[in-house]
Amino acid sequence: MMNSFTIHSVAELKNVAKSLLETKANDKIFAFYGEMGAGKTTFIKAICEELKVERIVTSPTFSIVNEYQIPDGNRVFHFDFYRIENAQEAIQIGYFEYIESGYFCLMEWPEKIENLLPDNCVYVSIKSDHQSGSRTISWS
Repeated sequence: MMNSFTIHSVAELKNVAKSLLETKANDKIFAFYGEMGAGKTTFIKAICEELKVERIVTSPTFSIVNEYQIPDGNRVFHFDFYRIENAQEAIQIGYFEYIESGYFCLMEWPEKIENLLPDNCVYVSIKSDHQSGSRTISWS
């Protein structure tokens, strides 16, 4: 079943993040697709807020991965693969250890490592409507 939400403001992201986490309660690996500026990082920040991440969530553009703690002792790994040249670079930073950790893995620019994405990955699409400024966020 496809879940799709059209939002018109950042304030609406909280409800979409909550819905994603509820509908995909058994999933931990998420790949976020969208053009530059679509709102991938902003949506991931909303998801981290729902998970009660205890520190400020920032884009890992230069570090490739940021790690966050959540109160229940679990972790969130936030990846940004935009700057890598190939999937081998992801492997070199320990990609498989992260993915197999059992913790949340939230990935921006998964196109760069598509052949490494596991079967249990949730594909999230964010599309911008440049005229209205709205965003459509969907997953199945």
